[in-house]
Amino acid sequence: MVLDETFKHAKQKTVGLKQTQRALEKGRVRRVFIAKDAEIHVRRPVLEWCDSHNVECIEVPTMKELGKACGIEVGTAVAALLNE
Repeated sequence: MVLDETFKHAKQKTVGLKQTQRALEKGRVRRVFIAKDAEIHVRRPVLEWCDSHNVECIEVPTMKELGKACGIEVGTAVAALLNE
């Protein structure tokens, strides 16, 4: 899967909502990945921020799939690749 390879080779990344939000606020995010099955109150602010700041946002089918791609055993709603 392409997503697994993307995170495996990423030097700088965030996993999880809080860590990703901090990176977004600092302007360090290159690309955001967000799970389609995450709750809307989690998804909406991230999607709006990406839209207003022209940051690419890629939807992933499930939180479990995104967590696995990030190398963790649990699902995650949001992850990001950072500017290097």
